Amino acid sequence: MTCFEPFTLPCARLRLRFLDHADASALYRIFADVEAMRYWSSSAWTSTAPAEAMVEESLAGYASGSLLRLGLEVDGSIAGVITLRKFDAANRRCEIGYMLARPHWGKGLMQEAMPALLDHAFDALHMHRIEADVDPRNEASSRLLERLGFRHEGRLRERWFVNGEVCDSNYYGLLRHEWHDRRRGG
Repeated sequence: MTCFEPFTLPCARLRLRFLDHADASALYRIFADVEAMRYWSSSAWTSTAPAEAMVEESLAGYASGSLLRLGLEVDGSIAGVITLRKFDAANRRCEIGYMLARPHWGKGLMQEAMPALLDHAFDALHMHRIEADVDPRNEASSRLLERLGFRHEGRLRERWFVNGEVCDSNYYGLLRHEWHDRRRGG
């Protein structure tokens, strides 16, 4: 992939934008929440160092084209992130991941943000397939993906160890033509 030049994706109640160092404290608040991290593949953050590392990883990913992490900006502050990563240019495939701060749960913000990034991934980045890895206990995330047209493709048993607990992963996939058919109402 080539580098990602800064852009924003406007939505009705939020905008998706590149992260910068000023976002580290908001990222820390999101990822330090034990309940929000319940279904993540790592434990809750206990210091700001991982937040700074996430910003640095994002900046490096923009420069190399290896990672596209966008902040969900709501009322001027970061309420979550959506990430495209593990780009496979030869097969035009990548993974999507997302996290939303708990105070914003249940408001439909991710349902609003995801289509903007999916449009960008399939159209501007010419992806053919987007994959998502979800903890099977995270029913809200599974419902979100299914509403967007992702198909459940299987379960990987005992894939993660988080806080001493072994967790499975459900895998979902969405193909370009499925997304475009859905957007056209077909």
